[in-house]
Amino acid sequence: MLRTLLITATLALGIAGTAAAAEPILGNWKTASGATAEIAPCGGAFCITLKTGKHAGKRIGNLSGTDGSYSGEITDPDTDKTYSGSGAVNGNSLKMKGCVLKVLCKSQTWTRL
Repeated sequence: MLRTLLITATLALGIAGTAAAAEPILGNWKTASGATAEIAPCGGAFCITLKTGKHAGKRIGNLSGTDGSYSGEITDPDTDKTYSGSGAVNGNSLKMKGCVLKVLCKSQTWTRL
C-alpha cells in the first residue's frame, strides 16, 4: 500500500513538473526597466502582470502561443497605450516586441528570474 502511494505521488509530481515546464514563457521575468513581471496562464492565454516597481499590480499584456513563440497585446504602463505585441523565449531570455501598425516597433529583452 505504501509503495503504491509513493509511486502514485512520484508520478503526480512528475506530471505536474512536466506541465509547468511545458511553456517556457511562464514565470517571473526582469524587465528592461528593472521591474519584475509575472507571466501566468489566464483564460486561454498568458497574462503579464507587473509585480514590482511603480506600476506593481498592473496587467500589461496578454499573449497567446506555444513553444517559445507568442503574440497578442502589450501595454506601456507609463502611457497606458496598447500595442500589437509578440514575445520569443530563447533560454533565459524573452524578447518582447510592441508595434504600431506592424511598422513602428520597439523591442526589449527580459531575463528570467
